[in-house]
Amino acid sequence: MKLKGKKILIGITGSIAAYKSIVLVRLLIQEGAEVKVIITPAAKEFVSPLVLSTLSKNKVLTDLFDESSWANHVELGRWADLMLIAPLSCNTLAKMANGLCDNLLVAVYLSATCPVMIAPAMDEDMWKHSSTKNNIERLRSYGNIIVPVESGELASGLTGEGRMAEPATITQHIERFFLNRNDFAGTKVLVTAGPTYEAIDPVRFIGNHSSGKMGIALAKELVMRGAEVVLVLGPSFQEINFRPLKLIRVQNAEEMYNACTEEFSSCTIAIMAAAVADYTPIRKAEEKIKKSEATFHLELKRTKDILKSLGGIKTQGQFLVGFALETDNEREYAIEKMKSKNADMIVLNSLKDEGAGFGGNTNKISIFDKKENEYSFSLKSKVEVAKDIIDTLKKIIDA
Repeated sequence: MKLKGKKILIGITGSIAAYKSIVLVRLLIQEGAEVKVIITPAAKEFVSPLVLSTLSKNKVLTDLFDESSWANHVELGRWADLMLIAPLSCNTLAKMANGLCDNLLVAVYLSATCPVMIAPAMDEDMWKHSSTKNNIERLRSYGNIIVPVESGELASGLTGEGRMAEPATITQHIERFFLNRNDFAGTKVLVTAGPTYEAIDPVRFIGNHSSGKMGIALAKELVMRGAEVVLVLGPSFQEINFRPLKLIRVQNAEEMYNACTEEFSSCTIAIMAAAVADYTPIRKAEEKIKKSEATFHLELKRTKDILKSLGGIKTQGQFLVGFALETDNEREYAIEKMKSKNADMIVLNSLKDEGAGFGGNTNKISIFDKKENEYSFSLKSKVEVAKDIIDTLKKIIDA
């Protein structure tokens, strides 16, 4: 019984694929899970609440309130170890992506503190529509786990992509999720993210285009897998929708260096994903510099190399990960950087790869270990890239 003791909250929406949810509930119960079910009003046209309540041994919930009681959507979202929405219709997908809340299922989703897994189901043309693709990517960026659709016969009579994954496949995804859920339990990890802003005067700075999305996605993935994460975050507008052990906000390279050197000794793993400025002004003007001369000369000095400093004090049992953003001779420069700074693994981004690098929601990476083994990945969302990085890190550490 691979899911013994796990609490799974299933949401069922108005899709013909809702009939599969009966089999899904039965499989999860057989694997030892405790299951509660929420269905939308439209879903009742496709599947019987009586059947679902009989199989799950729990009352099936539909409405935020009825004549005699109120369904506590906050409590439901905190009860579960995992919320699974299967099938997820195109309509509910759009509501979730845009924060619309007009039924119990979406209310629970918006207040859930547990991880959320979704299994979409719709006709191929709807699945391939640009708005659907955008909504899926938005949910993915929120950290939701996507169960890929399958190809086959559709309710329209056509054959193509959009079928909800089979119940056995979804069950495997759930089992895999819980298998990896606590593989970093008890491990303290230091993660840096975002840019640094090096002040020129009170209103101007030297910076870069880093958004912090990659480092934040890494920190969230680690938290979801049981790690105790210390996140050192440079200036970023990204929302932190999870709870790290400690969040340290910094502005400049010096502050990030100080935070990292202070925290590193108590951490087993350090992932330096931040885009730290290489140079900072020698002097910061106390007042705003007035525009007067035709030219302006700014004298800079090197910032402290955080990755190299941590590599210099790293002890046996600590694992250090660096990042390299290159434009030419990428592999050679990345491996040289890893070796010269005594890192154990390095993640390479190339600005030549379309969709990779700063600012966007996607990235394309290659990873190198100390033996110069290469692990390459295709262009993916940064949430998925974070999973690839952490999976590879785990593989290298366990080797």
